Amino acid sequence: MDHLSVQEYYGETLQSSQDLKTNACCDAEAPPAHIRAILGDIHPEISSRYYGCGLVAPSVLEGARVLDLGCGTGRDVYLLSRLVGPSGHVIGVDMTEAQLAVARGALDWQMARFGFETPNVSLLTGYIEQLAALPIEPESIDVIVSNCVVNLATDKRAVLQGAFDLLKPGGEMFFSDVYADRRIPDELRADPVLYGECLSGALYSGDFLRLAREVGFAEPRRVTSRTLSVDDPEAEAKLGDIRFVSETWRLFKCDDLEGSAEDYGQHVTYRGGVEGEEEQFVLDDGHGFTKGASVRVSGDTFALIKASRFAPYFDFDAGDGLHRGAFANSACCAPKPKATGSSCC
Repeated sequence: MDHLSVQEYYGETLQSSQDLKTNACCDAEAPPAHIRAILGDIHPEISSRYYGCGLVAPSVLEGARVLDLGCGTGRDVYLLSRLVGPSGHVIGVDMTEAQLAVARGALDWQMARFGFETPNVSLLTGYIEQLAALPIEPESIDVIVSNCVVNLATDKRAVLQGAFDLLKPGGEMFFSDVYADRRIPDELRADPVLYGECLSGALYSGDFLRLAREVGFAEPRRVTSRTLSVDDPEAEAKLGDIRFVSETWRLFKCDDLEGSAEDYGQHVTYRGGVEGEEEQFVLDDGHGFTKGASVRVSGDTFALIKASRFAPYFDFDAGDGLHRGAFANSACCAPKPKATGSSCC
């Protein structure tokens, strides 16, 4: 599938989320209260043309420089602009002018709604497979987000590599997307509806993990996962036994990772203070840190948190530094329950 077909699907075929034929490009997550309040202040035309499959609003964003890959009409751009505040900045990039026109048309309205005297949003036309061509300096971005768009890219490796190159050391790519339980046959990738609905362009989960590590994201961390049911008889007949999940992942740019769970006797203690996660901070679906509790963690988890923007909210105990072999998860490091369910439209 080429760029032109995707542009036509999202610029002309889809005029609102009600035009979707399947439930893949839908978000089933219930946002926390502070996010829900911001979403209530998003321009109604933008909200009606939202095609995401997850919540890409990670915590600790005030003052951050954020890039949204495939921003569409700007729902997440404006959500993030409120979270980064007047001292931060959000850049949205998309290749479909019809969608960007909606986002640009709402800029003054949204800034007034948020009470910002100076816009903290930039909207760029471009391809997410060609991030180096954008007027953005390498290693200048704190956080990169994307919401159900990487599956539409013609070159997934290029997207991940471009994101890695733009992130600052310690920066993060936090994104939601659709994944398949096997590699999709070429004839299904050529189907404009299946591709446009975020299904036949989906990466095989194993290929995603391999690509992420190859471009430099040593230890991908899954945040949420839910099974998708297509709920369209024609699409289901074409797809056969292929199964899909919608997942949110976080990829950190950190040089001090081994890419494996090794035990060095290290501990971290969450001090609290993160908005919406005052009592428990969730790093991924295997790591939830309760305020005030000292938790033994692997060397990679220790290094990852310490290099990230979350470090000021933690105390770190490096221990004696002796290697104790493979790390066994501590019972006090409670995993976040996985989301379940399917249809959200």
